[in-house]
Amino acid sequence: MSEDTRATLLVSCPDRTGLVAALAGLLSDHGANILRAQQHSDSLDAIFFQRIEFDCAGLDISRQELESLLQIECGRYQMEWRISYADRPKRVAIFVSKFEHCLSDLLLRLRLGELNCEVPLIVSNHPDLKSIGDSNGIRFEVIPITRENKQEQERAEVELLKSLNIDLVVLARYMQILTPTLIDAFAHRIINIHHSFLPAFIGAKPYHQAHERGVKLIGATAHFATTDLDEGPIIAQGVEASSHRDGPKDLVRKGRDIERIVLARAVHGFIDDRILVNGRRTVVFE
Repeated sequence: MSEDTRATLLVSCPDRTGLVAALAGLLSDHGANILRAQQHSDSLDAIFFQRIEFDCAGLDISRQELESLLQIECGRYQMEWRISYADRPKRVAIFVSKFEHCLSDLLLRLRLGELNCEVPLIVSNHPDLKSIGDSNGIRFEVIPITRENKQEQERAEVELLKSLNIDLVVLARYMQILTPTLIDAFAHRIINIHHSFLPAFIGAKPYHQAHERGVKLIGATAHFATTDLDEGPIIAQGVEASSHRDGPKDLVRKGRDIERIVLARAVHGFIDDRILVNGRRTVVFE
């Protein structure tokens, strides 16, 4: 089996009997070889979630025809669904301000082949990290943001992202609060890294807040950005021990390591089609 012939189907819908059989039957009837299937039923909300990875090499119909049949079958069960193909890597734009650790980590993982995606664009509200984009051969756009021009600049960003067919926006310590202009255009397709273990210490200077409270664990949280600041559905989190000996600078230093790992885990989960949103929560398949 070639890696390039793999496809992944994600679905969610009201839970009922026959869902697994319906999808497996449709795929197998047309020559798809199911490689992995994971599912979850939320008993509280009565919602069914499934991820099916399959090999397209033996399909007896075109991809377009398969998607037309999925549209019909999923419609019967009120399924929300999306399908992706391994030979069409997702296109990712990274937004950053002046902190480079998350940006550099993602680009290193990209060069090492850990992230199966393309990064055609880096956007920043400052020029400080342009050399990183240049050294990686990635277009670096400086789009200054002020209170007065935020709406206009975000509209320009949306147009730019759409012109480049961007699938995912990653806020790699992008120190701006997004407005609905950008968030609504890429709903559940903007991942933010917040430097605390949410829901603790929302907003600015969370490491300083953590120091003031004398916490014994510090953390970072990757979540989908929403119009509610730092309250979007959580994708991944990590923590590290701290103590009375740690000042704010020590917490920042420890936090940088956690931020890198947690953000990379969330981005990997998205580009590998392992994340489904369930209201204010997420289902993240392994």
